[in-house]
Amino acid sequence: QVQLVESGGGLVQAGGSLRLSCAASGRTFSIYGMGWFRQAPGKEREFVATINWNGSNTYYADSVKGRFTISRDNAKNTVYLQMNSLKPEDTAVYYCAANPTGRMRVGVRQYDSWGQGTQVTVSS
Repeated sequence: QVQLVESGGGLVQAGGSLRLSCAASGRTFSIYGMGWFRQAPGKEREFVATINWNGSNTYYADSVKGRFTISRDNAKNTVYLQMNSLKPEDTAVYYCAANPTGRMRVGVRQYDSWGQGTQVTVSS
């Protein structure tokens, strides 16, 4: 497994932007497919975005498509989530996750390494 640490969360007004980062350590980062998920209070953890091992392919949940961008820098062992045009319904704890297939994955159970999460709050 790989160890993951998220950062970059915070409080932002609706329409604003945030950039989340997820730093990886412990194993070769570039072999992992990566994903971002989020969990709002009282709700299940849901898929947000995923990227394959070399960044050539990405996939997004419909709710964030066109507003969020996932990217990675394998030289820095880091994956990012750029979030623009934020809405109050984007408020949640955001988690990054790694899967050992190196491919894009959308299911929570398809990931075996998780970060501790970072809170994103969007005020109206």
